[in-house]
Amino acid sequence: MATVIEASNTSDNHYESMPLNWKNSCVATEGSLHQLSPYIGKLKSSIARELILKYSKPGDLIVDPYSGSGTIPLEAIFLNRNVFACDVNPYASILNRAKLFAPSSLEAAKHQAEELFIALEKLSDPDLRKVPSWVRAFFHPKTLKETLKAVDICIKLKNDFLLACILGILHHQRPGFLSFPSSHLVPYLRDKKYPKDQFPQLYEYRPLRQRLLSKIERAYKRPGLLKKELRALYIQGKIEDTELPDRIDCVITSPPYMNALDYNRDNRLRLWFITRSYNHNSDRQLTGSKVAFEQSITNVARKVEKSLVMGGYCVMIIGERLNRSSGNHPSEFVRNIILEKAPSLKLIKTMSDGIPDIRRSRRNYRGIKTEHFLIYQRC
Repeated sequence: MATVIEASNTSDNHYESMPLNWKNSCVATEGSLHQLSPYIGKLKSSIARELILKYSKPGDLIVDPYSGSGTIPLEAIFLNRNVFACDVNPYASILNRAKLFAPSSLEAAKHQAEELFIALEKLSDPDLRKVPSWVRAFFHPKTLKETLKAVDICIKLKNDFLLACILGILHHQRPGFLSFPSSHLVPYLRDKKYPKDQFPQLYEYRPLRQRLLSKIERAYKRPGLLKKELRALYIQGKIEDTELPDRIDCVITSPPYMNALDYNRDNRLRLWFITRSYNHNSDRQLTGSKVAFEQSITNVARKVEKSLVMGGYCVMIIGERLNRSSGNHPSEFVRNIILEKAPSLKLIKTMSDGIPDIRRSRRNYRGIKTEHFLIYQRC
């Protein structure tokens, strides 16, 4: 880990470069539960692991109030920490619960899948005329009917693990996925690159059964150790409405990038299957303005000031983009809010990490090029 930079709660902007090993890919080595389903802007599991090891100890309670895809909570459980996590996004909530409360073994997961297939055969087919045309455009009708029924069963049974696996294979151009040729991370049809008359096999019926079973096997390739004696609690909701634990040992979190990522738009197909609706304005209400961003961070700061133990750490990972109206960056907002609302927190270290283009998905917002890591300690 790089040398600590001592810093006061001021607006200086001296950021230490990230450790070189943070640039390395962790896809082939991380616990495969991390790869249940893609999520825009997710933190590398290797970075989450290093932060957890550096700023907490086994048995500590780690809180992540913006848990996103569940990277920090899952790594915390792998590292023998207790977890409290929350997020407002329903897709994020499914991923968190799927990872934190996954079946204990591959055999148990496959057994749940077989029960799903039995229940699926008993359901009548849905009326596809009630499905929006933009959703129907991604699937063969028979595949769509199977997938809709499977999702409905998972929601009814509250089986978030199987639901997350289905969402993980929902769209891609590869044969092991359910949709017609499309992008994987953000749903766009790729029918120009793969025209139907030249690639007719990519537009045929794709049965759910074997694809789901293969996905489950991939999820347990490197499952990690989910210790059942540890305490994990997840709540879906806004941070303003969520009561954090009375005693917190460590906070590690990455707030939504202010006016930088369209979390709902970029997950719109998966969100439609979960909720059967899609509201393209919901992102702007939560993260699309300086006011909404500051209100959310203010709530976190107040709650951390109240509950973080003496000597405990608070790590804030902030996506950076210059705010044209004020000339400020999101990390400056965060530093000023914490200075005012959580005065017992001392900023002891700052780091900067480059963000690959694949994680900067909102059109016309290419200004997001770095994340700032603000490390606070309660003194």
